[in-house]
Amino acid sequence: MNIKENIRAFLGGAVARQIDLINLAEFNKITEIRLRANKPMIVKIDGCDFAINSKLTSVGPNTYHPTPDDIYETMERISRHSFYAFETELSMGYITLAGGHRVGVAGQVVLENGMVKAWKYISAINIRIAHSVVGCGDKILPYILGDSGLLHTMIISPPGCGKTTLLRDIVRQISNRGMTVGLTDERSEVAGSFQGIPQNDVGTRTDVLDGCPKAIAMVMLLRAMSPDVIAVDELGGEEDARAVDTVLNAGVKLLCTAHGANVTDAMENPALSKMLARGIFERFIVLGAKNMLVGVFDKLGKHLHV
Repeated sequence: MNIKENIRAFLGGAVARQIDLINLAEFNKITEIRLRANKPMIVKIDGCDFAINSKLTSVGPNTYHPTPDDIYETMERISRHSFYAFETELSMGYITLAGGHRVGVAGQVVLENGMVKAWKYISAINIRIAHSVVGCGDKILPYILGDSGLLHTMIISPPGCGKTTLLRDIVRQISNRGMTVGLTDERSEVAGSFQGIPQNDVGTRTDVLDGCPKAIAMVMLLRAMSPDVIAVDELGGEEDARAVDTVLNAGVKLLCTAHGANVTDAMENPALSKMLARGIFERFIVLGAKNMLVGVFDKLGKHLHV
């Protein structure tokens, strides 16, 4: 099953018929599908928005507008007709599909003790389509491997600029080179696990802990799976920082991603700033818009590659 068929299976009938109008080559370029009740359906390609009107076109009033019923039917399919089964995920605003595709939602929530308990109405859906780009880490790998294996490495980029895709490929490559990798995949976006089994290629020596909070997962993998490398997507919380100390004290290498436009930007996160100030990371990979490599930097900020 290709990505288009995989995604189409989760869409309501009217939405799916719009997708049918897009050929496979065009669909494979799509990074997001946005559905908003009574507003134009938008697909994102190379950072630009398009609507569908027998073909990809500019967004306008005469293009397809999903109805509230279309939104409801799509959510029914995404949740496999059981919102209750996905209550925990939905309380954080998203569901992850097999293959690592992430579905964000917006609308009206039900609160209990100040926390999101359920959704009363879902009026908007954002399907972020995961794309494995095998080999995207080829040029970077020589800069993050040292005589003793992987150097402590952080990948930094704004949201949607390819840091998870790059993380996945680096994990795949170092795993196939002989390193045992413990991958923490809290939102199932890296390995795209289904029933605990990775659907994306993350290498032959990679053990994945899926759906578990990052701070807990790092320590569990460290104690149970004897990794050479711990890989974690979107590091950032105070608990994450404490777990990182445990990883480092065990002599295990760290490969992670974080939000930011550059290293200075990442330091504005209070939890990250403490780690960065200590000089933990030996390499920084910075990505910009459209997955563009801004550069690889050492711990002193020296530009090694662009």
